[in-house]
Amino acid sequence: MWTMHIRRIGSSPLKGARHRSHESAEFALDGPVGDRVFAAVDLTRGVVLKTVQNPALLGCSARWEDGVLSIDIGGERHSAVPRPVGPRIELDYWGRPSALRVVEGPWAAPLSALLGREVVLARAELPGAVVYGDAVSIATTGSLRRLADAAGHDVDARRFRSNLEIDTGDAEPHLEDGWAGRELAVGGVVLRVAEGIPRCAVIDLDPATGASGTRLLPSLAGYRLAAGAIPFGVYARVVRAGVISRGDAVRVSP
Repeated sequence: MWTMHIRRIGSSPLKGARHRSHESAEFALDGPVGDRVFAAVDLTRGVVLKTVQNPALLGCSARWEDGVLSIDIGGERHSAVPRPVGPRIELDYWGRPSALRVVEGPWAAPLSALLGREVVLARAELPGAVVYGDAVSIATTGSLRRLADAAGHDVDARRFRSNLEIDTGDAEPHLEDGWAGRELAVGGVVLRVAEGIPRCAVIDLDPATGASGTRLLPSLAGYRLAAGAIPFGVYARVVRAGVISRGDAVRVSP
């Protein structure tokens, strides 16, 4: 019998930036440690920038290690310790208020030039402040293969920006739909699976550059559209913290 296992672990400390792959990652009760801690924000409009409206963010690559935040922007690396400045602010993120604090450093000017609008970098005051749904997102290889069949070409899993990609072997596609309300034991972590993830045009953006050029969303909608949403993968939350490593077995509760 095929044993499901972790194929890929991905995250980014900068909301909307290119996902980096990891051999292992710590998962706290509030989600993957270091994931989406920072965000580009437009203070004039009072909003957290969304990837679908600012695809150039995908061309940025960020690291946050030993207190130093490094972001590659337009081919140049900008590194510093982010220093909070000013009071806590509340900005709109998908219609809900998110608490952040602007940080001082070398990132605002190059990000503004890249995005064509004046932005600053801010740090979320609480984990999950700039996360759309639950803290952990999951995709499976079976579902990716099904979409590739519908689209007529290979599908780069990074387009879905999942924290965990699970290799489900020859199992049927969208097996994860049946995991809602059940627990996954992965390495030293236990996750409780929630609802499916509604998808948008971000999956049609190149995961390394932000360039458009595919019609994956219409292909997915062709066989997944239901009640006005186009689900792919599932959300989950952490119920037991620990470390997940690539290759870890995945066990689903009854």
